[in-house]
Amino acid sequence: MLPRPTRRAFIGAAALAPALGLAAWRPVREGLPLDPPPVKTAATLADAASAQGRYFGAAVRAEQLRQNAELRGAVLRDCQVLTPEIHLKWNSLEWRKGEFNFAPVDDLLDFSQRHGMQVRGHTLLWDQGTPDWARQEMLRRRDWSLMSGHLERVLKRYGDRIHDWDVINEPIDTQGGAGGLKRNVFHRAFGPTYIERVLEEARALAPKAHLVVNDYGFEYDNPVDQARRKAIVALARRLRASGAPLDGIGVQAHLDLSKGPLAAEGLRDMTQQLVDLGLEITVTELDVKESSFHGTAAARDQKVADETRRYLETMLAFPQVRGVVTWGLSDRHSWLSEPPQRQYADAPPNRGLPYDVDYRPKPMYHALSEALRLSA
Repeated sequence: MLPRPTRRAFIGAAALAPALGLAAWRPVREGLPLDPPPVKTAATLADAASAQGRYFGAAVRAEQLRQNAELRGAVLRDCQVLTPEIHLKWNSLEWRKGEFNFAPVDDLLDFSQRHGMQVRGHTLLWDQGTPDWARQEMLRRRDWSLMSGHLERVLKRYGDRIHDWDVINEPIDTQGGAGGLKRNVFHRAFGPTYIERVLEEARALAPKAHLVVNDYGFEYDNPVDQARRKAIVALARRLRASGAPLDGIGVQAHLDLSKGPLAAEGLRDMTQQLVDLGLEITVTELDVKESSFHGTAAARDQKVADETRRYLETMLAFPQVRGVVTWGLSDRHSWLSEPPQRQYADAPPNRGLPYDVDYRPKPMYHALSEALRLSA
């Protein structure tokens, strides 16, 4: 996984767009095009997943769907679930205190409902997706009503339409954290039990929702990932022992060819321990960073497909893995092709998603399909 500050800068810049000093700015519902369902000429990722009682989905932005008919077609063919890439993060919903922008989420929900798809709620709380005004007020006032107000506002609006929530995103830190937890703004303001409190309030506001803690960095055989695997299991045990309403764990699965071989045994052990706690698992943000690998496009694509297949063969051996969501569908929209992840202006786009920049399925697409089709 990539360093969180750089990812925050990337996502924060996108959220900032409507708030760059435009005093008269107001969110506008633009809606999404009413495309007919595409004609399916071959088995799709949705077909492969649903045949095994699972789902496949992708992270998208409403404006991408609005502007690109090819992306809409790919989404309608292959996805049963959509994740709003940025629209549900607090700094997108309320960049300035008291000024709300629900329009992109509403558009995405309407689009999904028209086409029989579900939306994953990503995310209620993420330190790096929290607006600066809220961070400052939390640390100054230590007032839980800031948290409660945000949870109530979002879940009362969407709790009946979104049934699967990444309630807390990326709470783990084994390098300078506190007992395996990140010293984020919530931890600093309210202590480590902020996680239990947020889960309890989310359950009260959305009693039928599937509540998830979502995190990254579990995939490889190195000391950092080893420690993170232990930390997520320890957190899950703590939450289950406390009676906190935790239903599942989201494993982001930002794979990276520069990190060496996958830790298949470590992944199996972590997943088994989580399953033994009665938790379900979702692969929430799958992509592959492959910029360190030099070769032809065909060679790069094969490396990405092989890594994807190895990872999914390990994870999908567990029937408790509910579904797989990729962090984007086409390389054209990959965050890994944006600065600072794209380190050189003339570097080719990262090729770590199922479709290339021209919406042609790549070997990763077929690796996904095969892994889903042959899974438990």
